[in-house]
Amino acid sequence: MVAELHQELGFDLREIDITGDPALEAEYRDWLPVVEIDGRRRFTYHVQPDAFRRAVAQAGR
Repeated sequence: MVAELHQELGFDLREIDITGDPALEAEYRDWLPVVEIDGRRRFTYHVQPDAFRRAVAQAGR
């Protein structure tokens, strides 16, 4: 879903593989997938496309 929205909206995207990083696994494993926008956790488990579009539009303001 995020990859499709990335193509549509053209925002900067950074994917992080937490595998093998004990600190990241401890923090995020139970929440995957996690989407943060401007350092703020916005989505866990599921991404709602319309809410995601609004969040990206508001980012960096």
